[in-house]
Amino acid sequence: MMPTQASHGANGAASNDAHYTAEYLRLKALAERGVANAQHSLGFMYVNGQGVPKNDQMAVHWYLKAAQAGLEHAQYNLGVMFQKGQGVPQDLAQAVHWYQQAAEQGYAAAQYNLGWLYAKGQGVEQDPIQAMHWFSKAAEQGDAGAQNNLGMMYETGKGVPQDFREAIVWYRRAAEQGYARAQFNLGLRYDTGQGVQHDPQQAVSWFRKAAEQGYAPAQFNLALKFDKGQGVPQDSRKAIAWYKRAAEQGHASSQFNLGLIYDSGHGIERDEAAALDWFRRAAAQGHAGAQDNIGLRYEHGQGVRQDFEAAAEWYLKAAEQGSASAQYHLALLFDSGHGVPRDPAQAVDWCRKAAEQGHLRAQFDLGLRFEGGNGVPQDFKLAMTWYLRAAEQEYAAAQFSVARLFDDDDAQMLDTNQAYHWYRKAADQGHPHAEFALGLRYDSGLGTQQDYDAAHFWYLRAARQGHARAQFNLGLMCASGHGTAEDLMQAYGWLLQAERNGYPAATRYLRHVESRMPPEQLAHLRARLLGAEPAAA
Repeated sequence: MMPTQASHGANGAASNDAHYTAEYLRLKALAERGVANAQHSLGFMYVNGQGVPKNDQMAVHWYLKAAQAGLEHAQYNLGVMFQKGQGVPQDLAQAVHWYQQAAEQGYAAAQYNLGWLYAKGQGVEQDPIQAMHWFSKAAEQGDAGAQNNLGMMYETGKGVPQDFREAIVWYRRAAEQGYARAQFNLGLRYDTGQGVQHDPQQAVSWFRKAAEQGYAPAQFNLALKFDKGQGVPQDSRKAIAWYKRAAEQGHASSQFNLGLIYDSGHGIERDEAAALDWFRRAAAQGHAGAQDNIGLRYEHGQGVRQDFEAAAEWYLKAAEQGSASAQYHLALLFDSGHGVPRDPAQAVDWCRKAAEQGHLRAQFDLGLRFEGGNGVPQDFKLAMTWYLRAAEQEYAAAQFSVARLFDDDDAQMLDTNQAYHWYRKAADQGHPHAEFALGLRYDSGLGTQQDYDAAHFWYLRAARQGHARAQFNLGLMCASGHGTAEDLMQAYGWLLQAERNGYPAATRYLRHVESRMPPEQLAHLRARLLGAEPAAA
């Protein structure tokens, strides 16, 4: 091993330089006499600039001499120089050649690098079996990187039958040596329960070990744990701290999550400028979610000047990466002609791309388009297909639309049982039109047994959400005592709300209810509901 330069005062520095110069001259003399270890040490001095000016070409010159003499350290270092293109033009085939020479002599680092080149198919034809062979050789000598890679090969089944338990064995051997990537991989396995019993606390423990060594993916995963309270008590401050450590290393998903946190003010003071900054950093690395979020900001003028063209550009970048949200947002721009020429066909195309990935609003939107013939030929069956896909994801508006098509003669899919089923699912989520539809079915006995109490229940739920016809029907029920006790004051109140919400038939029935009420009671009720002064007795 070459000595390292120590720290001295001015006189000591001069003495140290002289020492290195003397060492250089001693090694050079030996190297020129063909001593391989001296040739290798001289190359090492040149590559690191120790005692001589840094000179990669001279390092290669001396490494080559030592390598040709069979010194495995030199063969390995020469392979590194060819792999990096350091002091020579990059030549991966030469890197493979020299790594092979050192690997066959049992040099673990060369075995690891040779395995890596076979795994990647660089400088040699890709060969997972050869990669496995050389990683195994290095791993058996305790090389942590090779042990981790063996674990990955067993996990993925590349070059060897897939075996999660064997993957765990190798990850653990590397992790216990402090190898951060293996600690992270072991944490992932405890998190998913692959090859080992699911254990959130063990997952957090291994993530933390890797995170404390600065491994950004582990820092991100640890932040997620604190963010969601999984395996640890929920702690937004710790989540933010770990996200920041990863984000400052350029970890795009951490940058994106920090943007979301600053945007929502969850666990930190809300800061739109900071949110936009982190979104921009992630977007610059191609993070589709961040690009979509920047698009939204430009579309709505949030923290930036409103600019539909910029919004379209950001949406397109994310949409082309497959972001369903961005695809849907881009479809809406093509619909409106904001930032792009209005183009119904493009709108449908992007909407379909998002819908096929399971985007709820896009699926519902496609259903609307096919039902109404908007940008596509009218097709009730396709409308039903897309409504159902959104409805099955518990989207109430889609559930109501499915029920409506089952209830519609024009759609030619009449099925009262299915209509009731989907109205009920939407109504249970508080969809006012579905609540009214259920009330109407119980009121009329359509597709179900007539039940005024149930009709009143569903009308009331819809009426409280401002559904004018439900308010009207509820007023009639209160006036007639159907499904509830007769109550002219309640009837008057609901009919008045229906009238105010634009239901014209309510006016005639209001007059009828007024005619049945004592004048004094009506005057006080009108004063309360309309703000008019009661008439003098």
